Amino acid sequence: MGEFVNLEVNGDGVGTIRLDRPKLNPLSEQVAREIGECVDQAHEDESVKAVVLWGGPKVFAAGADIKEMASQDATRMFRYIGRFQDVFTRLERLPKITIAAINGYALGGGCELTLACDLRVAAEDAQLGQPEILLGVIPGAGGTQRLTRIVGVGRAKELIYTGRFIKAEEAHRIGLVNEVVPAEQVYDRALELATSFAKGPSVALQAAKDAIGFGSDVDMATGLLLERQGFAALFATEDQKAGMESFVEKGPGKAKFKGL
Repeated sequence: MGEFVNLEVNGDGVGTIRLDRPKLNPLSEQVAREIGECVDQAHEDESVKAVVLWGGPKVFAAGADIKEMASQDATRMFRYIGRFQDVFTRLERLPKITIAAINGYALGGGCELTLACDLRVAAEDAQLGQPEILLGVIPGAGGTQRLTRIVGVGRAKELIYTGRFIKAEEAHRIGLVNEVVPAEQVYDRALELATSFAKGPSVALQAAKDAIGFGSDVDMATGLLLERQGFAALFATEDQKAGMESFVEKGPGKAKFKGL
């Protein structure tokens, strides 16, 4: 159990990584380390089938701990920000579906943390952005790379160059978030989605995540090969047999999966 970040697992196979650092969940080196520890725990715990990342009902994370960063020189900062990149990449590559539940602000490092998740559910009054340029720097924990891959080069440039905050409605329109719901429903909706994935064919979900994630970084031919290999390998799973047998006998959407 960390001082500011903890993992709680419910009976449905969903783990919640909960950020709780007063007042606005600033992302310090300690917070990043504790997030990484929770990600590793979720990876190792076979009872965890899906993960929700949540900063609480008021704010997801309003940014990095600027006081901690301000005194760093270039050499120290290269190592410092590298630790954030490592943690966020471990989250991105977690072989389980991850959902960011966004209340309030998700700015700077907080926005970058949501980008490392598979899906994002935002409150109607949430605001997201990469305002690092207003501090004379650029996003350093994946923002220039993941934001570009999610919303496209043009929109990513505009958001990073201006540093402006965008509201949930616009974030949804450009594909930065997947759903927008009333603020009081954010965590419950993320939990509902995570529960549906936890009950799904977890091996196939991991294969889909790998094919999309690794395939986006290679040429089309290599990506198609990754897809073909992942598709064929799933015919060795119990879930494939159960899914196809259920489809033939009962129609789509009625299969019961074991995650095997």
